[in-house]
Amino acid sequence: MFPARMLAGVPSALVVLALSGCSSLWSCTDTTAERGEAGVRVRVEDVSGQPLDVTAEVVDWRLEPHPQVPSEGDQVYFSYRFGGAGTGSDPAVDACAVDEERVALGCQTVYSAEAFGPDGDLRGDHWLAVEHPERVAGVLLIPNDQSYDGPTCERDAKDGGGAHPPEPARVGDRL
Repeated sequence: MFPARMLAGVPSALVVLALSGCSSLWSCTDTTAERGEAGVRVRVEDVSGQPLDVTAEVVDWRLEPHPQVPSEGDQVYFSYRFGGAGTGSDPAVDACAVDEERVALGCQTVYSAEAFGPDGDLRGDHWLAVEHPERVAGVLLIPNDQSYDGPTCERDAKDGGGAHPPEPARVGDRL
C-alpha cells in the first residue's frame, strides 16, 4: 500500500492513526457548561446556556420522617413543578437542600418525565436524605438541563465531544 521508504521519516504514531482512519481523534473536543444561578424558580438552560421555554419551581418543602423508613429521622420532602411549552423535551434539573448560606446539604436530579399533570404543567415530589436536616433552610433548583448525557471524548473519541452539562452539585458546594 505505502512503500516503506515513504513512511521512514513519519513518526510511527501518526502512521498508525492515518492507516487506521482514527485521525479524527485530533478534532474531538468537550466543553462543559457553566453552572447557572440556583433559585426556587428557574428558567431551564440547555448545555449551551441558552434558555429553554421551560421553568422549574420548588412548590413546597418540609422536614419529616419518610413514611417507609421513619426510624431514619427527618428527611427533606419537596414538591416541584415544570411548566412551559418545552416540557416535551423532558428536561431535568438538580434540586439541592441548602443551609442559610446556600451551601448544598444534599442534591439529586429531578426529571420532568417523572412528573405528571395536564397541559404542560408537570408536578412531582421527592425525598432528600441529608446528614443534618436541622440545618436545611430551603430547596433550590439549578437551571442547567441535566437530561443530556452524550458521549465525551474520553469515552468515545470518534463520536464524542461537544457541549455537556456542568458537573452535578455536591454536598458542600455553594449555590
